[in-house]
Amino acid sequence: MTTFKNFIGGQWVAPSTDAYFDNRNPANQDDLIGRFPASGVADVEAAVASALRGFERWKRTPAPARGDVLRRVGDLLASRKEELADIMTREMGKPLAETRGDVQEGIDTAYYAATEGRRLFGHTVPSELANKWAMSMRRPIGVCGLITPFNFPLAIPTWKAFPALLCGNSVILKPAEDVPHTATVLVEILLEAGLPPEVIQLVHGMGEVVGKALVEHPQVPVISFTGSTETGRFVGETCGRMHKRLSLEMGGKNAQIVLDDADLDLALDGVLWGAFGTTGQRCTATSRLIVQSGVHDALVARLAERAKALRLGDGRVAGTDVGPLVSEAAREKVERYIGIGKEQGATLVCGGERATGGALDKGFFFQPTIFSGVTAGSRLDQEEIFGPVLSVIRVESVEEAFAVNNGVRYGLSSAVYTGNVNVAFRALQDLDNGITYINAPTIGAEAHMPFGGVKETGNGHREGGWEVYEFYSETKVGYVDYSGALQRAQIDNY
Repeated sequence: MTTFKNFIGGQWVAPSTDAYFDNRNPANQDDLIGRFPASGVADVEAAVASALRGFERWKRTPAPARGDVLRRVGDLLASRKEELADIMTREMGKPLAETRGDVQEGIDTAYYAATEGRRLFGHTVPSELANKWAMSMRRPIGVCGLITPFNFPLAIPTWKAFPALLCGNSVILKPAEDVPHTATVLVEILLEAGLPPEVIQLVHGMGEVVGKALVEHPQVPVISFTGSTETGRFVGETCGRMHKRLSLEMGGKNAQIVLDDADLDLALDGVLWGAFGTTGQRCTATSRLIVQSGVHDALVARLAERAKALRLGDGRVAGTDVGPLVSEAAREKVERYIGIGKEQGATLVCGGERATGGALDKGFFFQPTIFSGVTAGSRLDQEEIFGPVLSVIRVESVEEAFAVNNGVRYGLSSAVYTGNVNVAFRALQDLDNGITYINAPTIGAEAHMPFGGVKETGNGHREGGWEVYEFYSETKVGYVDYSGALQRAQIDNY
């Protein structure tokens, strides 16, 4: 059994607490991956002190040179793609085809960030006065605290860390305690690529200890958090009080709308992937299927048949379609919602139970589950489950479908299947989500596009694309007056 360490102050070090937690394979609880630090507040303090030193050096490194480091990171990720995919599947469960995609997201993000090293644009504009130059530029902010979830162990840390680093900030990464091994290997790769050691810190541990200390630290001016809306509310309150820059990416209750004129074969493939990929453990997972009445019965019947045929098992075994939930607590939460659905009058079409027998008994497996007859406003319609549970809602019209989609407190992703181009463009305009797909499932973000949602899904910032570079940098305005005389701007010169 391997005992892992934090990376603080340019060294791999044991936690100040001398306490550790076990990291086990959710598909096989007999498989102990290793022991990881259950760090304390003192470890966060040491990480901040080191990150401040790293920032002073890194912010003076030209942005194109910072991009060169990230390009090498991309090369290393590409060379170790299979190894990283295996590490991720072993510690969080989703099949290798998905974790390979997770690594590819990191590769794409690295290469995209590298190019932005030569594109951190400001503006040069005409001054209102003669013989005067007016311009703006981007500059780094300081130490960035990054708190990341379990479901994308590599992709989400890279979405946050690579833009932060490219902009010249230093980073403290606090990964989810379910996926500490992937984060450890990512930091090793960053160091191998030439990142100065004190620019990156890795502090393992529990969110209520390490995450809380990071959010509350007065010398960490930037926080990026991905997780539950409930935890995000605490993070937001703290950062607001302390005047920190904050990016929140939280819950979702995403719907795929299937209208009467849709290609049902395409819609069926989309909802199966959207609902049961990553065992439903995505913030963009298809949690609701809103179906127009003309195709409802046929689609639900075909969907149930396909869902029952999905193969559950260890994601590292060929032929596995659906892996385990990440923990026993996650499985128990899904079970509670099965009871809630039945109590509120929904019809259990398939699934609804733990998946057992043979090797499945060693992991946190749950049958892909479909409820029909779900009513708008019910708990299955409103609340994020984060598991392989799909709620089907029948509607009569496009207007009703759009209203049901919008009638939740979240607003991350949506999908509409239709052959009507006019309805498609109405959906892009009228659906209350940060992302809308036409004739594609609710999942599938691309690294060069902004990612995020509205309402209680986020706080207005975006991961990915060009917008994230604005989050991790500040605008500095410069004026150069070469007139040789006092010129008074904002005085009536007309």
